[in-house]
Amino acid sequence: MNRGNEYPSRGSRGEGRSGAPAGRRKGQAAKRKPKRVYWLRRLMTLLVLVLLAGAGFAAYLLYDANKALGQISSGAPAVPAASSVRTQPAAMLLMGLDTRGESGLLNTDVLMAAAFNPRTKSAVVVSIPRDARVPVKGYKQRKVNSYYAAFISNAKSKDKSISRQEAERQGKLGMKDAIGSYFDIPIDYAATINFQGFADVVDALGGVQVDVDMDMDYDDHAGQPGGTSIHLKKGVQKLNGEDALGFVRYRKSNDGTNMSSDFERNQRQEQVIGAMTSKLKSVPGFLRLGKVFGAVGDNMRTDMPESEIRAMLMAFFGIGSGDIEFIALTGDWRSPYVYVDDASLDKAKKALQAKLGE
Repeated sequence: MNRGNEYPSRGSRGEGRSGAPAGRRKGQAAKRKPKRVYWLRRLMTLLVLVLLAGAGFAAYLLYDANKALGQISSGAPAVPAASSVRTQPAAMLLMGLDTRGESGLLNTDVLMAAAFNPRTKSAVVVSIPRDARVPVKGYKQRKVNSYYAAFISNAKSKDKSISRQEAERQGKLGMKDAIGSYFDIPIDYAATINFQGFADVVDALGGVQVDVDMDMDYDDHAGQPGGTSIHLKKGVQKLNGEDALGFVRYRKSNDGTNMSSDFERNQRQEQVIGAMTSKLKSVPGFLRLGKVFGAVGDNMRTDMPESEIRAMLMAFFGIGSGDIEFIALTGDWRSPYVYVDDASLDKAKKALQAKLGE
């Protein structure tokens, strides 16, 4: 705008300092300036509110995380910084427990050995068939999913006054030794999560999108309130927690059709874990972290120190399904065991060992 036209000289017709036209123009300019300032202040206020809301949400997540980590950890002492999972590769045994109501069953129907490398922000996860024949020195031959309960039972038989927490610690130690020897690697930590926890985490994420590979129709109400009900149709779909749990556990329909092997269940487990990992990286997943922490804290227990859980969360935050190599052991079913073939076992060993040595 031409400044000479907006503010004319004193001698111009009708436009002196005391003239009405000039006064109106000045008044209009005065009104425009406060209006711009008003909207600027509103935008700044909105920005501050957003920042405060973000900080409040972060504080909320921190509170939920602190609460969950206290529940998850067994209270083991912190490890030296030089050995922390934040900088050093580590192996962990993940066990999904078949706990049903008050029956107290401790079969590890989901069993995975994982190696994590913080330098490459990558991992290898090996799924072990629940019926795999895994020899363990000092124990009679049994399916691999029953060893955890056997180790706990053995600890209780040696010391009648042993606490539940200590018995479970002995069970984890036994499993780390057994599976570590099987893969020829040292396993640093073990974690158990019950099946309800698995379902709760999926629900906390708002469900997961998976490709159901076959029609599934199964009911079993023995041994737990509500029992097991799996009713899924083949195809890509979004599953809630209970349906996702049924999807990874399904063996066969009640009429004996659509039978599913351990190897197919392992593939489903990998698919669901991959979907959960990817969703955690999304904005909706991030907004649900508070619920996820709560679900994990209620249902998961590990012998990893609380400080190391924090270190792992920081080291591997943002890891996606593409950064995780999934390997499922394969073999032959000869009742009552799955005999893992040598080639499959050798591949898993080398992958785990390489990840720990990167």
